Amino acid sequence: MPDMANFAMPSRLEVDEESCTDTYARFHAEPLEKGFGNTLGNAMRRVLLSSLEGVSISSINIDGVPHEFSSIPNIVEDVTDIVLNFKKVLFECSGDLPRKLELSVKKSGEVTAADIETDGVTEVLNPDQYICMLDSEREFRVELEITRGRGYRPAEENKSIDHPIGVIPVDCLFSPVKRVAYHISDCRVGQRTDFDKLEFEIWTDGRIHPSDAVKQAGQILAYHLSIFTGINGEDDDDPSKLITNEEDEALLKKLLTNVNDLSLSVRAQNCLNNANIRYVGELVQRPESEMMKYRNFGQKSLNELKDKVIEMNMHLGFELKEEVRIAFEKQLEKLKSGV
Repeated sequence: MPDMANFAMPSRLEVDEESCTDTYARFHAEPLEKGFGNTLGNAMRRVLLSSLEGVSISSINIDGVPHEFSSIPNIVEDVTDIVLNFKKVLFECSGDLPRKLELSVKKSGEVTAADIETDGVTEVLNPDQYICMLDSEREFRVELEITRGRGYRPAEENKSIDHPIGVIPVDCLFSPVKRVAYHISDCRVGQRTDFDKLEFEIWTDGRIHPSDAVKQAGQILAYHLSIFTGINGEDDDDPSKLITNEEDEALLKKLLTNVNDLSLSVRAQNCLNNANIRYVGELVQRPESEMMKYRNFGQKSLNELKDKVIEMNMHLGFELKEEVRIAFEKQLEKLKSGV
């Protein structure tokens, strides 16, 4: 095994807190060995844009409309424009997918995404999104199917022989990341100035915080790179080999506890689901300041979670020993990949 101490490595990825918002963040890492800036920057950019999960509308069924090239009496827009407007609606869902939602109104005037009837586990993130204009009072009913996926899926793949006449399959843009830009510059370590500094910016559509997008992309890359460390069937991926005492074993078991087993209030549970936090280990490593950035996450939910993790002899912002952290991350990868 190569001596990793000979490689220049950043201690961590730094975020520019002053410019950070729910939809934008700027990060930097230095020093990196020459060439690794482009290697890592390009790989992260590709994964961020193509491999993160999201929820999107996969089909639309408008009452009284046989196909997408129809026009509807007393509605300003034609069906094609209405479909395009629906595709701009952003969703979060903590329940099973696919599922159906309904928009049903009887009025005149503007119809927006706020008119979509949600079901307790689904949230419309941009309720002001315009759908159409009703010229006079009339009924307007639409059934939507939403589903989860990665990257992009063409409408052709959303067709089903079970669809009745009038169901319009639409293409899905699942990725919550809108844009990624990275830049490489020289940085100094001692007398040497030939190291790389990697800077990159991320813009999201609000379905995921940029910091979480980076973490998920990093996990996806690490998972795929792990195949190269087990050439010829060598099993260096067994997490049990990293844990050498009973105390760490007990801690790892706590970290792998599903948050659904913590008997949390519905509000706190929904907050964790929306933040894509499934296990105690994912929760306790996050500081209070990060938890407060999540949508609908307030002081009451924070206090409830703090009390729960204290009962387990941990706290938010908990720092794990390196071998425990690595063992947890490897187990987590297996759980999420269904291995």
